[in-house]
Amino acid sequence: MLKKRIRKFLPVVIDLETGGLDYQKNPLLEAAIQLLDFDNNHFILGELTRFHIEPADGLEIDPESLEFTKIDLKHPLRQAIHEKEALRQIKKIFDSQRSLYECSRTILVAHNAHFDHNFLAQAFRRNGYSNLPFHPFSVIDTVSLGALYTGQTVLAKICKELNIEYDNELAHSAAYDAEITAKVFCKIFNNFELNS
Repeated sequence: MLKKRIRKFLPVVIDLETGGLDYQKNPLLEAAIQLLDFDNNHFILGELTRFHIEPADGLEIDPESLEFTKIDLKHPLRQAIHEKEALRQIKKIFDSQRSLYECSRTILVAHNAHFDHNFLAQAFRRNGYSNLPFHPFSVIDTVSLGALYTGQTVLAKICKELNIEYDNELAHSAAYDAEITAKVFCKIFNNFELNS
């Protein structure tokens, strides 16, 4: 059972696109949650949910971040929602999946995980949440997993070593990066299980 795999922690893959590198000054712009399911003692990809987020008032957007991510904040099809609503839905997703698998707490899985953890934690606190819906400081980082398992730390290079298809044109979209990160997590964890 999944709850026995990582001390009753529920791993949830997340990827964020932000308006800069400073979690105290720059806003969330996109968030993607890739759920993981557990079947026959193996992690598999579950449902993927993506949010376009309106930049929170009073925060700064670094133009270089928009150039890097290619996010057009004024695109008519962006359909961004208020940060508080996005966080409410993210918490609901976490809580629902955690209850489904009878886990005690959610733990974030990401590539360069402390970056995403810091931004998401700051956003929850900014919106009045006193308790985070995920572990307050522990994460599972696919940079570290990749370094241990493949000798690589860059997501594209880890994918190459693991024979996971990677498209540079789609990279730096929260939804794509969350799915790819989840595939890396699953492959490493599942192969470890098979080899142990």
